[in-house]
Amino acid sequence: MRALRRSSARVALLVAVATTIGCDRVTKHIATVALAGAPGRSYVADTIRLEYVENPGGFLSLGANLPAAARTALFTIGTGVMLLILLAAAVRFRWHGWLLIGTGLVLAGAASNWVDRAVRGSVVDFINVGVGPLRTGIFNVADVAIMLGAAVLLLSGRPDPHRSEPRLPPGTS
Repeated sequence: MRALRRSSARVALLVAVATTIGCDRVTKHIATVALAGAPGRSYVADTIRLEYVENPGGFLSLGANLPAAARTALFTIGTGVMLLILLAAAVRFRWHGWLLIGTGLVLAGAASNWVDRAVRGSVVDFINVGVGPLRTGIFNVADVAIMLGAAVLLLSGRPDPHRSEPRLPPGTS
Protein backbone atom coordinates (compact mmCIF):
# COMPACT_ATOMS: atom_id res chain seq x y z
CA MET A 1 0.00 0.00 0.00
CA ARG A 2 2.87 2.37 0.85
CA ALA A 3 4.48 1.76 -2.56
CA LEU A 4 1.19 2.61 -4.28
CA ARG A 5 0.97 5.88 -2.34
CA ARG A 6 4.54 6.82 -3.27
CA SER A 7 3.94 5.89 -6.88
CA SER A 8 0.76 7.99 -6.97
CA ALA A 9 2.59 10.89 -5.35
CA ARG A 10 5.36 10.71 -7.97
CA VAL A 11 2.85 10.66 -10.81
CA ALA A 12 1.04 13.64 -9.28
CA LEU A 13 4.34 15.49 -8.95
CA LEU A 14 5.29 14.77 -12.58
CA VAL A 15 1.87 15.98 -13.72
CA ALA A 16 2.26 19.16 -11.65
CA VAL A 17 5.75 19.80 -13.06
CA ALA A 18 4.61 19.17 -16.65
CA THR A 19 1.54 21.37 -16.14
CA THR A 20 3.65 24.18 -14.69
CA ILE A 21 6.09 24.07 -17.59
CA GLY A 22 3.25 23.76 -20.12
CA CYS A 23 1.35 26.74 -18.68
CA ASP A 24 4.49 28.85 -18.67
CA ARG A 25 5.39 27.95 -22.26
CA VAL A 26 1.84 28.61 -23.52
CA THR A 27 1.49 31.95 -21.70
CA LYS A 28 4.90 33.10 -22.97
CA HIS A 29 3.87 32.19 -26.51
CA ILE A 30 0.60 34.11 -26.14
CA ALA A 31 2.46 37.08 -24.65
CA THR A 32 4.92 37.04 -27.55
CA VAL A 33 2.16 36.94 -30.16
CA ALA A 34 -0.26 39.36 -28.49
CA LEU A 35 1.97 41.79 -26.59
CA ALA A 36 5.32 42.08 -28.40
CA GLY A 37 5.52 45.46 -30.10
CA ALA A 38 2.17 46.53 -28.67
CA PRO A 39 1.50 48.98 -25.86
CA GLY A 40 1.02 47.53 -22.38
CA ARG A 41 -2.49 46.63 -21.23
CA SER A 42 -4.05 47.38 -17.88
CA TYR A 43 -6.78 45.44 -16.06
CA VAL A 44 -8.72 45.59 -12.79
CA ALA A 45 -8.23 49.32 -12.16
CA ASP A 46 -4.54 49.05 -13.13
CA THR A 47 -3.88 46.32 -10.56
CA ILE A 48 -2.68 43.96 -13.31
CA ARG A 49 -0.56 45.14 -16.21
CA LEU A 50 0.48 43.00 -19.16
CA GLU A 51 3.47 44.15 -21.17
CA TYR A 52 6.04 42.24 -23.17
CA VAL A 53 9.65 42.39 -21.96
CA GLU A 54 12.65 40.25 -22.82
CA ASN A 55 14.84 39.97 -19.74
CA PRO A 56 18.46 39.05 -20.52
CA GLY A 57 19.35 39.12 -16.82
CA GLY A 58 18.20 37.26 -13.75
CA PHE A 59 15.71 38.19 -11.03
CA LEU A 60 14.66 41.84 -11.48
CA SER A 61 17.06 42.03 -14.46
CA LEU A 62 20.14 41.63 -12.28
CA GLY A 63 23.11 40.98 -14.53
CA ALA A 64 21.34 42.23 -17.66
CA ASN A 65 24.25 44.58 -18.39
CA LEU A 66 26.91 41.88 -18.18
CA PRO A 67 28.69 40.95 -21.43
CA ALA A 68 26.82 38.30 -23.42
CA ALA A 69 29.43 35.61 -22.70
CA ALA A 70 29.19 36.23 -18.94
CA ARG A 71 25.38 36.11 -19.05
CA THR A 72 25.52 32.83 -20.99
CA ALA A 73 27.99 31.33 -18.52
CA LEU A 74 26.04 32.49 -15.47
CA PHE A 75 22.40 32.21 -16.51
CA THR A 76 22.44 29.39 -19.07
CA ILE A 77 25.34 27.11 -18.19
CA GLY A 78 25.36 27.85 -14.44
CA THR A 79 21.59 27.50 -14.10
CA GLY A 80 21.61 24.29 -16.14
CA VAL A 81 24.25 22.75 -13.89
CA MET A 82 22.38 23.84 -10.74
CA LEU A 83 19.13 22.34 -12.08
CA LEU A 84 20.88 19.02 -12.69
CA ILE A 85 22.45 19.05 -9.21
CA LEU A 86 19.11 19.83 -7.56
CA LEU A 87 17.36 17.09 -9.51
CA ALA A 88 20.13 14.60 -8.69
CA ALA A 89 19.92 15.47 -4.99
CA ALA A 90 16.14 15.00 -4.94
CA VAL A 91 16.48 11.58 -6.56
CA ARG A 92 19.59 10.47 -4.64
CA PHE A 93 18.26 11.41 -1.21
CA ARG A 94 14.69 10.34 -2.05
CA TRP A 95 13.10 13.60 -1.05
CA HIS A 96 9.39 13.34 -0.40
CA GLY A 97 6.45 15.34 0.92
CA TRP A 98 6.63 19.12 1.01
CA LEU A 99 10.38 19.11 0.35
CA LEU A 100 9.79 17.34 -2.97
CA ILE A 101 6.78 19.50 -3.87
CA GLY A 102 8.73 22.73 -3.25
CA THR A 103 11.72 21.40 -5.16
CA GLY A 104 9.47 20.29 -8.03
CA LEU A 105 7.97 23.77 -8.35
CA VAL A 106 11.40 25.43 -8.28
CA LEU A 107 12.74 22.96 -10.84
CA ALA A 108 9.73 23.38 -13.14
CA GLY A 109 9.88 27.17 -13.13
CA ALA A 110 13.64 27.36 -13.43
CA ALA A 111 13.69 24.76 -16.22
CA SER A 112 11.11 26.66 -18.24
CA ASN A 113 13.02 29.93 -17.87
CA TRP A 114 16.23 28.04 -18.70
CA VAL A 115 14.68 26.92 -22.01
CA ASP A 116 14.05 30.59 -22.86
CA ARG A 117 17.65 31.48 -22.09
CA ALA A 118 19.04 28.55 -24.06
CA VAL A 119 16.86 29.24 -27.12
CA ARG A 120 16.43 33.04 -27.09
CA GLY A 121 19.20 34.35 -24.85
CA SER A 122 16.59 36.03 -22.64
CA VAL A 123 13.43 35.25 -20.68
CA VAL A 124 9.99 36.48 -21.74
CA ASP A 125 8.29 38.37 -18.91
CA PHE A 126 4.88 39.99 -19.18
CA ILE A 127 2.99 40.30 -15.86
CA ASN A 128 3.16 43.19 -13.41
CA VAL A 129 0.87 43.60 -10.40
CA GLY A 130 0.43 46.28 -7.78
CA VAL A 131 -1.51 49.22 -6.52
CA GLY A 132 -0.50 52.75 -7.39
CA PRO A 133 3.27 53.17 -7.17
CA LEU A 134 3.68 49.93 -5.20
CA ARG A 135 4.34 47.37 -7.94
CA THR A 136 6.20 44.14 -8.53
CA GLY A 137 8.84 43.68 -11.16
CA ILE A 138 7.68 42.19 -14.45
CA PHE A 139 7.51 38.40 -14.20
CA ASN A 140 6.02 35.25 -15.79
CA VAL A 141 4.28 32.03 -14.74
CA ALA A 142 7.63 30.24 -14.21
CA ASP A 143 8.65 32.94 -11.73
CA VAL A 144 5.42 32.35 -9.80
CA ALA A 145 6.25 28.63 -9.61
CA ILE A 146 9.78 29.39 -8.40
CA MET A 147 8.53 31.75 -5.69
CA LEU A 148 5.78 29.37 -4.60
CA GLY A 149 8.28 26.50 -4.48
CA ALA A 150 10.71 28.61 -2.42
CA ALA A 151 7.90 29.46 0.02
CA VAL A 152 6.97 25.77 0.33
CA LEU A 153 10.62 24.91 0.99
CA LEU A 154 10.95 27.61 3.63
CA LEU A 155 7.76 26.58 5.39
CA SER A 156 8.53 22.86 5.17
CA GLY A 157 11.79 23.43 6.99
CA ARG A 158 10.13 24.98 10.04
CA PRO A 159 10.10 22.75 13.11
CA ASP A 160 6.74 21.47 14.31
CA PRO A 161 5.89 23.47 17.48
CA HIS A 162 3.77 20.56 18.78
CA ARG A 163 6.61 18.05 18.60
CA SER A 164 8.87 17.76 21.64
CA GLU A 165 11.74 15.80 20.07
CA PRO A 166 13.77 16.87 17.03
CA ARG A 167 13.01 15.29 13.66
CA LEU A 168 15.55 12.75 12.44
CA PRO A 169 15.94 11.48 8.89
CA PRO A 170 14.37 8.06 8.25
CA GLY A 171 16.63 5.16 9.15
CA THR A 172 18.57 7.03 11.85
CA SER A 173 18.13 6.86 15.59
